[in-house]
Amino acid sequence: MQEKLKRHGLFLCLFVFLYVILGSGLRLSPAGALAAALSGAPLVIFAFNRWAATRVQGWEKASREEHQLFFQ
Repeated sequence: MQEKLKRHGLFLCLFVFLYVILGSGLRLSPAGALAAALSGAPLVIFAFNRWAATRVQGWEKASREEHQLFFQ
C-alpha cells in the first residue's frame, strides 16, 4: 500500500512539474499544458525505468563476473 501511494505521489509531482514548466516555458494555453503534461509524465517514467533497468542489469553482470574471478 505504501509503495503504491509513493508511486502515485511521485507521478503527481512529475505531472505538476511538467505542467508548470511546459506551460510557462512554451507559453501554452492551460489546455495545451495539461495535454503536454498528461502525455509527458508517463513517457518520462517509462524512459527512466528503461534506463534504470539497463544500468542494474549491467551492474549485476559485472558483480557476478567479479565474484567468479575472486573465488576461482
